[in-house]
Amino acid sequence: MHQLGHAASVQRGRSHSIAADPRRAKRARRKFLHHFPGGFRDPTYLDWERNYKWEAHRKWEADLGRDALRAAIRGGHESQLATHAVRIESRTNLLFSFEKMALRDAVRSRAGARTFITGLLDWLHGTDDLERRFERWCAAVDRLPRRQTRVLTWPLVTVFGFIAHPKTHMFLKPMVTRAAAERYGFEFDYRSRPTWSTYASLLAFAATVRRDLRDLRPRDMIDLQSFIWVQGSDEYPD
Repeated sequence: MHQLGHAASVQRGRSHSIAADPRRAKRARRKFLHHFPGGFRDPTYLDWERNYKWEAHRKWEADLGRDALRAAIRGGHESQLATHAVRIESRTNLLFSFEKMALRDAVRSRAGARTFITGLLDWLHGTDDLERRFERWCAAVDRLPRRQTRVLTWPLVTVFGFIAHPKTHMFLKPMVTRAAAERYGFEFDYRSRPTWSTYASLLAFAATVRRDLRDLRPRDMIDLQSFIWVQGSDEYPD
């Protein structure tokens, strides 16, 4: 099954995938359109929220696809690819600076880079279902070398799937997403330590938003994550 179809089937299997307050959802829609009257095609929206994320995805597709990851592992070039992955992400503002530094430190050693790249290959291109792959990916991130700041954070475990496969994977900034879910009237099953139940709930939240905004034609998770960001971030006042 295609990954997007599989993700949708996972979401349909969760009872909270349709739980939202219609009145709050309409208020959220009005807020988004207040800031971006042209919706997901608004020039300001593209400039502020979408284009830099899409550019990171295009760069990832060109340089770090499945074949490149496999070749790096076969050739022992994990360090080079890990450094390149970190560099692509660093051109976005998705991770906090302390998370960026923790990740750079974690993949600096050959062992750390290999753990990162092999885990990433499995997460992005493995054949098991999303739940098993997500759990293994979290375990791989948890094994990365750590200096001071922990590496296993929600933004860090979700950012590379989001960049690589924005049709399938969602990015999670906990505080903003929790605030957005509350305002939207969606029961978000949040746990501070990365777990499948929370990630499945995040995908269900995205599916609910996609359904409610279908007339605005969101293209992918980039649009859905941006909509959620507008709801929960102090950058966008009510």
